[in-house]
Amino acid sequence: MKAAEIKETLTWKELTVAGEIAEGGTSVLTKTGEWRTMIPRFIPDKCKQCMLCVPCCPDMSIPVKDGKRLDFDYDHCKGCGICYKVCPFGAIEFEKEEK
Repeated sequence: MKAAEIKETLTWKELTVAGEIAEGGTSVLTKTGEWRTMIPRFIPDKCKQCMLCVPCCPDMSIPVKDGKRLDFDYDHCKGCGICYKVCPFGAIEFEKEEK
C-alpha cells in the first residue's frame, strides 16, 4: 500500500494509543528538508563526479543515476554541510536559505 492509500483507508479506530509509533521511523514519508536553515547548491560545471559527497551525506540526499551524481534531494536534505566540506572541486556552495 502506498502512503496516500493508507491515509485514505485508515480509520480512527486503527490508530495507535496516544499516537505511539508502532514501527521503525523513516524519512520517506516525512519531508525533513523543511527544517534546514543552510542549503547546499550543486554546481554541475565544477563537479568531476568523484562521488566523495554521496556516502558522506547522512540523509542520502545526493541521488546517483547511471553512475552520475544528480542535484540534491531538497525534500530530505537538512543542510548539515558535510557534502560542502568534503567536495575537493568546489562543486557545492553552502549558503543561508531564504524562506
